[in-house]
Amino acid sequence: MAHHGASKTLASLGSPLRPHVILLILLVLSAALALATEPPKLMLAEIYKKGLNASDYLVSEKLDGIRARWDGKQLISRGGHMLAAPDWFIKDFPSTPLDGELWMGRGHYEATSSIVRKNHPHEGWKNIRLMIFDVPEHGGPFSERAKEMSRLTTMVNSPYLAMIDQHTFLNETTIREHLETVLAQGGEGLMLHRKAALYTRGRSHDLLKFKPFSDAEATVIGYRPGKGKYAGKVGSLKVQTEEGIVFYIGTGLSDAQRDHPPPINRQITFRHQGFTKNGIPRFPVFLRIRSEQPNEKSTPFSQERESPVPSPGFEESLVN
Repeated sequence: MAHHGASKTLASLGSPLRPHVILLILLVLSAALALATEPPKLMLAEIYKKGLNASDYLVSEKLDGIRARWDGKQLISRGGHMLAAPDWFIKDFPSTPLDGELWMGRGHYEATSSIVRKNHPHEGWKNIRLMIFDVPEHGGPFSERAKEMSRLTTMVNSPYLAMIDQHTFLNETTIREHLETVLAQGGEGLMLHRKAALYTRGRSHDLLKFKPFSDAEATVIGYRPGKGKYAGKVGSLKVQTEEGIVFYIGTGLSDAQRDHPPPINRQITFRHQGFTKNGIPRFPVFLRIRSEQPNEKSTPFSQERESPVPSPGFEESLVN
């Protein structure tokens, strides 16, 4: 329907356009249509630190899925892209806005990402559920929002909508024991949500992630060429955090990713073990590309490619 309107617009230009030019314009328009008006304003977690009162929190498993906001009409990614869920997937969803993870099960992040990133509805969504963990517009404390999530998922009875189980624990020791159980079963970690907390946008100490390693996001701004067995491939990614810290990540990249690295300006998720005194993540390990842009493809690495976003003082260019 959008393409039909675009064709009319192209025809009204008066001068004939070559077919490949028309196709390119339509592809650009399709990508623009995939963008929502703006990214959803989400509540984001801080890192768990020892010393909390366990009875103040509800605890759930941290799922390795694709975060999404259901706004009552459509699914929107953390980056603001409308996700092409089939009508049959969302037809029984409530009109209430929901926060959740699109999830297939432990250890299936890449498969989930592949399904969700396609910019057209397809049968692969049958393997996915939206696992909800909050109702952002409810207005009450999290303990009440948890009850509302349970009520909503029971009421709609959709096979594609479920609530992430919330648990209570007596002390930090029992929380750590639960973490070990989740990790042994292939899980990623835990989320701790303060029972009395209201929903707030941005980072909040009322929501904590508890994992054996810390993870974070950064944007790819360049590449360092490999040496030895990685000659002619990417040796490491040059990345920048939202705080402006620039560093390199080489560990964790597969051979295929070294041939076709994450595109410039794409966000990635990496694991690390704390920070140096200069604020640089220690022992960073590449985990995955954040799945925000539908159908984006990486391009083959070339040692002649220059970093399009050079940093002040950066002396280790691609020719070194």
